[in-house]
Amino acid sequence: MKIDTPTYTFTSGTLPLLISMPHLGTHIPASLQTGMADVAGIRQDTDWHLDRLYAFAREMGASIIQAKVSRYVIDLNRPPNGESLYPGQTTTSLCPMDTFRGEPLYLPGHVPDDAEQARRLEAYWRPYHEQIRTELDRLKALHGAVMLWDAHSIASVLPRLFEGRLPDLNFGTADGRSCDPAILSAVVDVARTGPYTHVVNGRFKGGYITRHYGQPSNGIHAIQLEMSQRLYMQEDAPFSYEPDVAGQVQPLLEAMLRAGLAQLNVTRAGAA
Repeated sequence: MKIDTPTYTFTSGTLPLLISMPHLGTHIPASLQTGMADVAGIRQDTDWHLDRLYAFAREMGASIIQAKVSRYVIDLNRPPNGESLYPGQTTTSLCPMDTFRGEPLYLPGHVPDDAEQARRLEAYWRPYHEQIRTELDRLKALHGAVMLWDAHSIASVLPRLFEGRLPDLNFGTADGRSCDPAILSAVVDVARTGPYTHVVNGRFKGGYITRHYGQPSNGIHAIQLEMSQRLYMQEDAPFSYEPDVAGQVQPLLEAMLRAGLAQLNVTRAGAA
């Protein structure tokens, strides 16, 4: 089953696996563009091409939800009350006011007020999360347990957000609270076999989706993967996809997902 809405595209699968791509979207409504700075039109902070990078997962049988609206309109991976997920660190808000590089997204006098932010929450944020909840419940009822993989990517060098060059693969499980450690270990063990650097619960520990839905005691195991964009695309405009480079990391991604699912079955059997 495929669902296509103004907010997201969703395809249901057969495996106990839901892949979420909350920052893939590029759509900014015309009514908002008039009040936004030129830099917003570049959409530089998009998680570009993740749908193409993870195309193999649909063939595997994964359920996939992909955002259509830009994170510059509303960030689907932030709490609805706007609280910071990384207190004391530079991060973006529910309705971002600037880019990752600190550039203002809005022209003077056009910053969204509380009423506008509430409107965006209802129009874009809630439908995406209602679909996540519905699908997690469906898959858990079918399989007894489910793995939620929150897929992200980011430029490898962003001095405003972190020092130096980011590791290639950044796994986040809210410091171990969102996923059974055996499932995470199975995934990371596969990552170690590749040529890429990795870190677990480093600068990126998982956003709202990972922290909110990951409930290992209830059979829902959530892992966020923040991937360095240099592994599959050009990090500067026009942000082109690089098939030859992407083709090197895709088999590892698939192997990580399959390892996580295999351990999910073991963990589920042990809890039965």
